[in-house]
Amino acid sequence: MAQRIFIQVLGFSEEERHALNTVFRLSEQCLTMYQLWTPEAPEPPGVALLDAQSHEARLHAESPSNQGLKMLWVGDNPPSGVWRSFTRPLSWPEVLEALDALFAVQQGIDLELDAVVAEPMSLKQALIVSPDRDVRLYLRARLALARVTLADEAETATGAMELARDKQYDVAVVDCGVQDMTAWALLRQLRKGRRPVAHVALTKQRRSLAEHVRAWFGGAEALLDQPPHPARLDAWLSRF
Repeated sequence: MAQRIFIQVLGFSEEERHALNTVFRLSEQCLTMYQLWTPEAPEPPGVALLDAQSHEARLHAESPSNQGLKMLWVGDNPPSGVWRSFTRPLSWPEVLEALDALFAVQQGIDLELDAVVAEPMSLKQALIVSPDRDVRLYLRARLALARVTLADEAETATGAMELARDKQYDVAVVDCGVQDMTAWALLRQLRKGRRPVAHVALTKQRRSLAEHVRAWFGGAEALLDQPPHPARLDAWLSRF
């Protein structure tokens, strides 16, 4: 069952607030969804995220009336009552792993999506990267159902990079299980190489919100199940 957790936020720079808003948006894809708490929210905050550089945040952390509230402190000299503290530069995946551990939903994070496949994309060039032949065949079949019929396959990251040097791909689906290079390094190569791939999705078993955030900041447009749920893959493909 999905749950929504309201987070009270005190302090933080404009850039950090922008990153946090991105985290909130990405969490809508998961069973545990995080949302900024405001006084108009239908329930009290489940956790507070406090900036050490904010005088208001320290007063909030030290107030006896907030003893029952889990608090995450970002910065130096955390008050004694906070639940977890993090140093800067802030790693959002690390913060999210702590939140997910606190508010874990045991059923996993997959959601059913209603999706309509977009207009035919018969001229799109796709690159499929996975060490598992069955996964590559599945992805090829799903892409074909979405009218993406021109697809090349690579078993390794090295092979994928060689293909991407010689051909312009519009779409790439990369299995996080590639073994000769991390999927994150391959993602950077595909997005920033001589022939950048415009749209890249990663696939991984047992995804988490922290990994969604890592994928987004790394340049991936989506982090999908392995193998991808058909509706999720089709919904991603329908965006372009």
